[in-house]
Amino acid sequence: MKVFVLGATGYIGGSVAVRLMTAGHQVVGTARTPDKARMLGARGIQATVASFDDLDVLARLAKASDAVINAASADERRPVEALLAALRGTGKRFIHTSGSSIVATDSRGESTSGVHDEDTPIEPVPEKVARIALDRRVLDAAKDGIHTDVICPCLIYGQGLGLNPDSVQLPPLIRYARETGTARYIGKGENVWSNVHIEDLADLYLLVLERAPAGTFFFAENGEANFRDMVTAIGKRLHLPVDSLPVAEAEARWGVELGRLALASNSRIRAKRARALGWKPHRPSVFDVIAEMK
Repeated sequence: MKVFVLGATGYIGGSVAVRLMTAGHQVVGTARTPDKARMLGARGIQATVASFDDLDVLARLAKASDAVINAASADERRPVEALLAALRGTGKRFIHTSGSSIVATDSRGESTSGVHDEDTPIEPVPEKVARIALDRRVLDAAKDGIHTDVICPCLIYGQGLGLNPDSVQLPPLIRYARETGTARYIGKGENVWSNVHIEDLADLYLLVLERAPAGTFFFAENGEANFRDMVTAIGKRLHLPVDSLPVAEAEARWGVELGRLALASNSRIRAKRARALGWKPHRPSVFDVIAEMK
C-alpha cells in the first residue's frame, strides 16, 4: 500500500514508517522544513513540506494514499478532522495514535492498583477528556465509510528507527541525571507505567494496518515497571546516586503534562485485543535497554 504517515519525522511515526517500508509498503510523509523533508527523502520516504495548519495539503496526501496513519499528535483535532473528511466514504484505513495517559491517575509518585484493558471503563483526569473525545471521534468515523482504528501505547522505550531517536518519558530523566549528577524519580517513585519497546510497537501498527477490523481500539504494552526501579537502573548504568525529586520541582522543570501526568502518575494497561489479533512483542525489556544505553 501507499501509506501517508503524519508524523514521519517523529519518534513513533519515523519508526512506523521504517517498519512499513521493510514490509514492502510505500510511505509518504510531511516535514515542517525543507531540510527535514530532504532527510526523509534520503530514507526512502516521499516528503512534502507542510504543517498541521496546511489542511488542504494533508487532505490531498490522504486522498492520494491507500491508508493514513496519524502518529504526529494524540491531541490535535483539526488535522484529524481534515483527514477524516478527506477519507469519508472511501473505505480506506486510518490509524490514529492515542496515549495511555487517558487512564493515568494523578497520584504524584504514589502507587495505585487499577489496571485497564480495552473494555474497562475510563475515568480520566480532566486534562485527558479531550483526547478521549478525539479517540471516540476517530472510531465513530467507521460509520462514515472509513476503516478507522486507534492504537494507544504507554511508556515507550528503545531507540527510534527514524529521524528522532528519543521517546518522551525516560530521556528527560536520563538527561536530568547526567546534568545534575543524581538520578531522580518523583515523590516516592512507586507509580507504575506499562511499557513497550518502540520496535514492538511498530510491529503492531503494521499488524493493525494489514489485519485489524474497523472501529477497534488497541492498547499496546508488554510489561510494566515503577519509576523508582527504572530510575535506579538509570543511576546504576550511569554510576550516579539515586534520590527523590519533589513533585513541585518536577512540575517547575517539566510542566504539569510531563512533570506530573507523565512521570509521577500511574498508567497500567493490558493489550488484550492486540494479542488476540496476533501481536507478539518480544524485544528486550526496559531494564535490559537501560543497562545497555550509552
